[in-house]
Amino acid sequence: MKNLSFSRREFVRLFTGGTAAVLISFNTACKNKISQWRYLGEEEIGLLDAIVEQIIPTDDFPGGKWANVSNFIDKQLSTFYTRHQQAYREGLGAFEKSIIQMKGKKFEKLPFTEQTTMLEKMENGEFPGDYWKDHSPSGFFDMVRQHSLQGFYGSPGHGGNRGYISYRMLGLDYPNVIGQNRYNDLSWRKYNPKSDGNGK
Repeated sequence: MKNLSFSRREFVRLFTGGTAAVLISFNTACKNKISQWRYLGEEEIGLLDAIVEQIIPTDDFPGGKWANVSNFIDKQLSTFYTRHQQAYREGLGAFEKSIIQMKGKKFEKLPFTEQTTMLEKMENGEFPGDYWKDHSPSGFFDMVRQHSLQGFYGSPGHGGNRGYISYRMLGLDYPNVIGQNRYNDLSWRKYNPKSDGNGK
């Protein structure tokens, strides 16, 4: 996050290969709501979408939100990353409260550039410590970033990388399964109308 002028491909070279976990939640009321998600609530997904869009921003290609990175995180938290659930709940709750304390409004309501600044502060450990328990702001940010990269660059079968968008962006081949309609989502082209569909 330290150099947001990097292109998406430069970002890939810096951060590919990471593994980790990610987040979630705010209050009991949110947990009691019926949600289409497996583990997260609607408000949590809204916050997470804003965070992952900062980590993997839209440029000529769609970013983390369009690519269903939040869906990937939610899916993993209910399966392979269940051991991280409590850490994520505490982390997102602390994140939301910290932002409100500093800015007087929710993260999702801030302009994009202010969101960037807040995540830079988080990465540098410059958040107020009142709300953070077992996890530091910078440690929490690192978990979110690593998990977001997994969701964006991994197989769509795990819940993210919608339409193989990261493969298209990098110009990589991706499998087409005869008789299945899994690779026909071309709505991403609105982000780059001149693209030939292969990230070129």
